[in-house]
Amino acid sequence: MFSQFFRRTISQSAPQKAAASSGPASSGPPGSSHKTWKQLSLFVALPAVALAMANAISSVTAEEHERPEFVPYEHLRIRTKRFPWGEGKKSLFHNGETNPLPKGYEDELNGESSIMDVD
Repeated sequence: MFSQFFRRTISQSAPQKAAASSGPASSGPPGSSHKTWKQLSLFVALPAVALAMANAISSVTAEEHERPEFVPYEHLRIRTKRFPWGEGKKSLFHNGETNPLPKGYEDELNGESSIMDVD
């Protein structure tokens, strides 16, 4: 008897609760969800974009640091097979200024100046 009453109570109350709430963004009166999203856009999204812009600008205007001296660690840059492109020593997305080869940075080896050094 108790189990039938319990099942009937749960089965009748679940659809009522689902119909009463139409979603997490509309906890207030009907039709007020656009105000919630407008306030979120103005007071959360726009300041976040402004902070991201300030961070990007400050990183561009910051002074550049010197590149660290190359240290040929034995456990890094191990080449057991050659790459199937080019001369086989460089990976597909190799950057000569930031990715050293086992002998060091390429521009130091070749005596070239950096692309960033513009007078």
